[in-house]
Amino acid sequence: MSVAVAVSGGTDSLVSLYLLKQEGWAPVAIHAFFLPQDQRSEHDCSQLKTCCQRLGVPLYLVDVADKFYSLVVEPFVQSYVQGLTPNPCALCNQKIKFDVLLDKAAELGANYLATGHYARFDRDCSGKYRLWRGIDRQKEQSYFLSLVNKNHLTRVIFPLGQRYKKEVERLFLDCFASFPLKEESQEICFVPKNDYRSFLESFGLELPGPGPIEDRQGKRLGEHSGLHRYTIGQRRGLGIPYPYPLYVLEKRVSENKLIVGSKHELASSHCWVRDMNFIEDWTNWPETVFVQTVYRHQAKRAMVKRGDYTLQVSYEQPRQRATPGQVATFYSEQGQVLGGGLIES
Repeated sequence: MSVAVAVSGGTDSLVSLYLLKQEGWAPVAIHAFFLPQDQRSEHDCSQLKTCCQRLGVPLYLVDVADKFYSLVVEPFVQSYVQGLTPNPCALCNQKIKFDVLLDKAAELGANYLATGHYARFDRDCSGKYRLWRGIDRQKEQSYFLSLVNKNHLTRVIFPLGQRYKKEVERLFLDCFASFPLKEESQEICFVPKNDYRSFLESFGLELPGPGPIEDRQGKRLGEHSGLHRYTIGQRRGLGIPYPYPLYVLEKRVSENKLIVGSKHELASSHCWVRDMNFIEDWTNWPETVFVQTVYRHQAKRAMVKRGDYTLQVSYEQPRQRATPGQVATFYSEQGQVLGGGLIES
């Protein structure tokens, strides 16, 4: 059995490669170019080649920029046109890393693809595969994996799922002492300077222009500068003098209206989730689940009712309303990932 390791040049993927080599695998490394050639870093690629040479691992460079653009970037842009707030990292995992790169790994003769995600995958006593949170709760990334096809996940290895970030950083320094720890980016990789507003406007699309800002009673309070510039829960940048802080509650695309209100009005008791991906069979879901609608937010108890096309999620306690277009990931109380979908409303 052989394994290909998706390496970005960052700490996590390189340590994953190192660990598999130590465990007796004969891994190969795959570095995927997601961005056009004029946006690539020659320095990072050169350093990556040196690291792989130090481990005695062959490195293969693959260009997936065209597919990344059509499967991730274009849907990202169109989601904003529709008034949604997309999650491109989850979409990239679903469409590129655990689909296109899996095929690339197979072309190289690899049975598995390994990545540096902090998540766990195992089999129960009956041989059924299960996805779990990584043990490092400050770093774990299962939230971004809930849209991945469960059949694809059976061909994936997560070497870091049982490790903590601090331990991984020590391993990197032990193995690659001459290279500095690469600072992790919190930005969207294809959006320059994380300025997604300018990025969207650079496409020359017919984005909605200015329109009214109203409260829930229909009283006009001001004017917004384009709905794509706002997200649910946003407080800063509204430009409205008011006796108490106002938050974005809703974007009414058909009327080009931004609805705002108090923090109390921001609370919600339910949401609807579409395009569900069931990693655990629906018949095995517990009566009460834990749902997470924002990365790093705590998953909260909820009851779920399945309809023809959506799941209706009712929170045990009201919480900040979910943002349409973002991912909702469902867990068991023990941390098993049950599935995920896109928040509709």
